[in-house]
Amino acid sequence: MKTLIYLHGFRSSSRSRKAQQLGAALRAQASKIGDWEYITPDLSFDPSLAFAQIETLTARYRRDDLTLIGSSLGGFYAAVCAQASGCRAVLLNPALAPWDSLAASLGPQTAFHGDQEPFEITAEHLAALRAHALTSVTSPEQTLVVVEMGDELLDHRTTLSTFAASPQIAVEGGNHDLASFPSHIPAILRHASLNTA
Repeated sequence: MKTLIYLHGFRSSSRSRKAQQLGAALRAQASKIGDWEYITPDLSFDPSLAFAQIETLTARYRRDDLTLIGSSLGGFYAAVCAQASGCRAVLLNPALAPWDSLAASLGPQTAFHGDQEPFEITAEHLAALRAHALTSVTSPEQTLVVVEMGDELLDHRTTLSTFAASPQIAVEGGNHDLASFPSHIPAILRHASLNTA
């Protein structure tokens, strides 16, 4: 059975737009794509706890059957954890240096979805992210990169150069929210080795 785990971004949750769109696409094609499981965990705002959550999940599955799909900060988690476990990954406008991109977010934060508790980002959280910095990319063919070059928060050139040997989808314009995401779902499902024929 193929397993897809969607890792949301900073201040988001399992109810993110892209997580919901991917789930809907999987359900719509359920009769075509065989056995699959889709997991959308609510990750802790504390990076150490988030990594522990993901590692606990990934340990349950064969690496050949597992694909981590991550958006923004979730893309960083997906990249790091896929490198560690040897599974596939899909990175959606990933934050590859989140200790830099989140430096302006130190202090109290509110989540995008109103029923989530407020939280606080500390220097220790940024240090925990930096401790997991990607130093190399092994098995680049295992990672699909999807970026919109109009991303107003992150520089797509860093992602494309870091994963230069990986399959890439680079879209002119767009934004950090990856407005074109639905059009890339077929490629994501193929990358996860789901039969969509």
